[in-house]
Amino acid sequence: MKHALFSQTSIVQATKSIKIKMKLTATLILSAALSASAWVSPKLSNSRLGTSLDAASIWYSTSTGNTETIAGYIADASGAAANDIGDASNDEITGSDCLIVGAPTWHTGADEQRSGTSWDDWLYDTLPSLELEGKKVAIFGCGDQESYADYYCDAAGELYDQFTAKGCKVYGLTSTDGYNHADSKAQRDGKFIGLMCDEDNQYDMSEDRAKAWIAQLKDEGFF
Repeated sequence: MKHALFSQTSIVQATKSIKIKMKLTATLILSAALSASAWVSPKLSNSRLGTSLDAASIWYSTSTGNTETIAGYIADASGAAANDIGDASNDEITGSDCLIVGAPTWHTGADEQRSGTSWDDWLYDTLPSLELEGKKVAIFGCGDQESYADYYCDAAGELYDQFTAKGCKVYGLTSTDGYNHADSKAQRDGKFIGLMCDEDNQYDMSEDRAKAWIAQLKDEGFF
């Protein structure tokens, strides 16, 4: 009888121990699940402006994909996120500490709306209503200096004109050395108003140019 009683007592104690362990395990699993659901990947949460609305942001539009390629080089070098200007909200533009903007040139010789992209409407329908006085802006452009030597990156010049008209301060002017164009509306006082790239004739130089430009912007206190 003693052996039977001892055996039953042991079974009861073992059963209680198993139940306690099961409760602890369930609690740990639930806690881990709640923690996982609350955690957000930094990469995913930074998909728009890089870090927050108080950061640099890149805005471009593209016809053939060349300007998007350059925007990607700039994004990689700077850590900022690149977005199509056609998708921009007013708060994203006004909320950024500094803007990097870029466009291709499609309508050569035009006085305005030279890019043939979303910029053409945005510059004249949206930009005039935004308060951007003192905003830091850096400009990049894409063009074909061999086929359109007289109009190289003209749309970048249009970005310059419209943003400076709103009181923005432009950073990142660059030398015209190493280019084969004849004329450009993206030049001021013998310099380009930003980074100019030619994915048709000098595509192998674009990434290095973008890296050097971002380094220049950092030195100028843009970021």
